[in-house]
Amino acid sequence: MGKRDELIAKYATDIQDKFGQAPDMALLTKVTIGCGPSIYNADAETVAASDEAELERVRSSYLIKKLGLPDSPDLLAAINKVIDAYGRSNRNKYRAVIYYMLCRHFGREAAYS
Repeated sequence: MGKRDELIAKYATDIQDKFGQAPDMALLTKVTIGCGPSIYNADAETVAASDEAELERVRSSYLIKKLGLPDSPDLLAAINKVIDAYGRSNRNKYRAVIYYMLCRHFGREAAYS
């Protein structure tokens, strides 16, 4: 099993444990690949929920650019909802998991087809 496969398995466990959902492994794999090399960097693979600039990057770079969503206050509300479900005190909020959950929240799985 390669490093990426190990990370995907770790992310799948997080989705099951933190969100109580069985992950769609095909979608999770595509989202993880879409994160690029950031998944291999300890700092870049996580999202700093207390950093407003980081949340803004998730909103603009992922939700608006990647998923093609129109800008609205609902975007930041959805990000905060996912982070709350993940657990704000949890230090390891993995970017791929947050992106996966946001993709599912907005029903934008087609962005990865």
